[in-house]
Amino acid sequence: MAVECVVKHAAKSAAEGPHWDDITNTLLFVDILENTVHRYHPETGTVDVIQLDENVGFVVPARKGGLIAGVGRCLVHLDWDSKKVTKLHEVDHGLQTRFNDGKCDPQGRVWAGTMGPMVPTIEGMPKIGSLYRLDLDGSLHTMAKNFGISNGLAWTADNKSMFFIDSTPRQIYRYDFDKSTGNISNQRVIVDNAGKSLDDCGFPDGMTVDQEDKLWVACFAASKVIRYDPETGQRLQHVEIPSASRITSCCFGGKNLDELYVTSSAYEVSSEEFEKYPLSGSVFRVTDLGVRGRKAHIYEG
Repeated sequence: MAVECVVKHAAKSAAEGPHWDDITNTLLFVDILENTVHRYHPETGTVDVIQLDENVGFVVPARKGGLIAGVGRCLVHLDWDSKKVTKLHEVDHGLQTRFNDGKCDPQGRVWAGTMGPMVPTIEGMPKIGSLYRLDLDGSLHTMAKNFGISNGLAWTADNKSMFFIDSTPRQIYRYDFDKSTGNISNQRVIVDNAGKSLDDCGFPDGMTVDQEDKLWVACFAASKVIRYDPETGQRLQHVEIPSASRITSCCFGGKNLDELYVTSSAYEVSSEEFEKYPLSGSVFRVTDLGVRGRKAHIYEG
């Protein structure tokens, strides 16, 4: 296993939402509080950036072109070339929330969750976030409520289960998933890190899944990504990211989907913390893991 920094200080605030675009062989990610969308080209090492007007939590490509993004409390369509932003839906009216993480399910629907303000603490913040589903016909549906920080999403290869993270209670949930209707049911906790050492497992943040249906979870404040068995909740292995503590998300990429891209945050990192973790806010690539990921789904609407 090898860990390298591929985009040094990629984010001024929080690099998040990595998505490997297998059509262009590039990595999409966002810098949430800088309101920017980034596209990293591994072959050249260059990064393209689009500036938006509000916080951006995630982006996913759309089959018909452009990207679907969570911007503020809105789901929007972003045309990469013209930079035109078209609002599709606004949610959580009257609430102090914003979209955070989002991904597409195997049928090409967008799932995206919101979060409230992180006050007074992450553990004590209000649970006013919700999980939404954008269908292929453009309609939006509220799927679940009362979350602190809506985060990582993943699905099993047989399309029968969906996984979802709420970072506030430090839990990973499993739902029964109906691929034809997109409905979820029977929520249960499969990993519960409440009360455990932050240095050991941190706050579960973004997440991806490999070809063996095992979960790779970014551990915010713990300098690592942990691989879990969702059947048992047991830790199978972990990847240390020694030069950044606030690990935010991860996804598999590369032409063979055998590279793990890992994002991190520099938001509210003190000068003392930067001395200890000088690559906070950077994007990393992990190779020689011995496993591969699955191709990321895109919006088919």
